[in-house]
Amino acid sequence: MERRSFLNIGGLALGSMLLPPFGRAIAAEELLKPVALQFKKMLADTAMTAATQAGATYCDVRVGRYLNQFITTRDLNIENVTNTESAGVGVRVIANGAYGFAATNDMSADGVAGAARQAVAIAKANSKLQTEAVQLAPTPGVGEVSWATPIKKDWRLVPIKEKAELLIAANKAGMEGGASFMQSLLFQVNQQKYFASTDGSYIDQDVHRLWMPVFATAVDHATNKFRSRQGLSSPVGMGYEYLDARPEDKIKSAGGVVTLYGKSYDLIEDARACGKQAKQKLTAKSVEPGKYDLVLSPENIWLTIHESVGHPTELDRVLGYEANYAGTSFATLDKWQTKKFKYGSDLVNIVADKTTPGSLANVGYDDEGVACKRWDIIKDGVLVNYQATRDQAHIIGEKASHGCSYADSWSSVQFQRMPNVSLQAGKKKLTPDEMVKDVKKGIYIVGDGSFSIDQQRYNFQFGGQLFYEIKNGKIGQMLEDVAYQSNTQEFWNACTAICDERDWRMGGSFFDGKGQPSQVSVVSHGAATTRFNGINVINTARKIA
Repeated sequence: MERRSFLNIGGLALGSMLLPPFGRAIAAEELLKPVALQFKKMLADTAMTAATQAGATYCDVRVGRYLNQFITTRDLNIENVTNTESAGVGVRVIANGAYGFAATNDMSADGVAGAARQAVAIAKANSKLQTEAVQLAPTPGVGEVSWATPIKKDWRLVPIKEKAELLIAANKAGMEGGASFMQSLLFQVNQQKYFASTDGSYIDQDVHRLWMPVFATAVDHATNKFRSRQGLSSPVGMGYEYLDARPEDKIKSAGGVVTLYGKSYDLIEDARACGKQAKQKLTAKSVEPGKYDLVLSPENIWLTIHESVGHPTELDRVLGYEANYAGTSFATLDKWQTKKFKYGSDLVNIVADKTTPGSLANVGYDDEGVACKRWDIIKDGVLVNYQATRDQAHIIGEKASHGCSYADSWSSVQFQRMPNVSLQAGKKKLTPDEMVKDVKKGIYIVGDGSFSIDQQRYNFQFGGQLFYEIKNGKIGQMLEDVAYQSNTQEFWNACTAICDERDWRMGGSFFDGKGQPSQVSVVSHGAATTRFNGINVINTARKIA
């Protein structure tokens, strides 16, 4: 699914679009049925034995069971409740220096052995056209280990009735707040992933993720004008406890104009605010185009990080191996090799990290059996590294993979996918209100919106959900029709202030598209409220003469 398409389609249509790649519909009780660990190990050993006997010099096996529950509501009605399961085995090999991959949902010894032999046959065929052998960075086997998302409340144990009532209550609150229409959804994911390789690893992982998007629409029936406001929740790598809202997890926005959320989320409160602010947007002042100092909340800037830093530092895009979903990258190897390329100002420190608790990309090991870690992408404004997998590491002189290989299904081949890529908090104590005090002419932006970026991930335009005028150091009236334009290097070099760690939090994408055939992955991006000076702002409602 394309990221932009996701933002523009309804809940029922969304649920139906997600069904094919995520498997067959099942009863809710089936979500709790386990697969025996020894059975998964037997399948893996069978596949690896068959592959090596057929001529493979390397083999990895992924035994996957992917469970999902989607609940969609509109106004005071439940539209859809769907439980899905997808299970099978994917086998990747190297033979004659080339990759081969095959997958099967026949989870028998004969089935996986057949898939392994097919993968070897494909690798041998590929080798006839390959000019250079695959080079895998060394990855020591870890033996038999396990990892699980540290959840406190398993969504599979929460009654569907309770979840549906929560979503309906949120819709009701939004309509009481001023919305004409409300929609709320709940996405719940459990990936049971077993990885084994001829390096000597047998890794069992139990991954949980959650997301609850909310959409409010207010209509002026006299003019037929309408405005919308999306919820400010983040998709998370947590259990259902994320919805157990705690007052101490609320975060103060600049000027106190909106309630923000940290380690838990108040769905009802945010839905009510959605309705109220969607209605306020009907009478908000339309922005005057020009240069402004922008104060961007983490709920907005995560998407800018994703598009202007995350994707252009994917090494396959840098090398031109990948161009699907908005192209390659301007951040080419020659810029990195100088060790002097100023991607941003000295304040800009961006790290890749798959170990942050609660983040979407947080797992113990990637889909090549590499232990996940943290590393610098941009240090003091300078481009210092990329994102690399086992077969890419040698290209940039790395001795080990960064651990960012991922496949969205047992039936998909794993390839380089984005880890969590985050802007580090400022080192000096600074709150959003303190940041605003010396802004003479600016705009405070909360929440993500529509965006556009070119094929080199350089020139871009981003919107948002809520916009407030900043005048002489104070948050003022609500604005509408705002989008900011820049290019990646100019924008990040315009960064003049970053709030401290007290304000740092994560946003993210539940459906990040890449590849051909398309795959989706999940990724979080952290930041604190950040200021950028002298950024061009356009009025999206005005026609160009």
